[in-house]
Amino acid sequence: MKRVDVVSAIIYDEEENMLMVKNVKGYWGLPGGAVEKGEHLKQAVVREVKEETGYVCKVNELHSIREAFFQDKKHHALMITFFAEITGGQMSILDPDHDIEEVKWVSKQTFQKLNPKLFSMLKLKQQTHAFYEFEGNRTIG
Repeated sequence: MKRVDVVSAIIYDEEENMLMVKNVKGYWGLPGGAVEKGEHLKQAVVREVKEETGYVCKVNELHSIREAFFQDKKHHALMITFFAEITGGQMSILDPDHDIEEVKWVSKQTFQKLNPKLFSMLKLKQQTHAFYEFEGNRTIG
């Protein structure tokens, strides 16, 4: 199995809305993606947020580390999520891979409706400190 490190960012605005992206397969999630060779985790978060949303961000503390095996792709994924905050830029999609089709700010309730599985896995309802979770064998989406 190929090891893949993936980062993502939980970003809130002043009204406690969360930044979400919709990929071309119709899946809503957090801005983020694979860590490139020679890149450290925080650099990857900043790059991915900029590419997928147009915003410049500052990475804050760790939210969670999750792990799963994606049998269909033969990937062993380590998913690292950070809290981050917007420091500049403006909303636009700059994704060179053309994977993102929409970006928007949503309430926690809307996040839960758009992606209840991710909302639950990230423990957004009750999460108060960083955590690690092995999520077993999964399929994409």
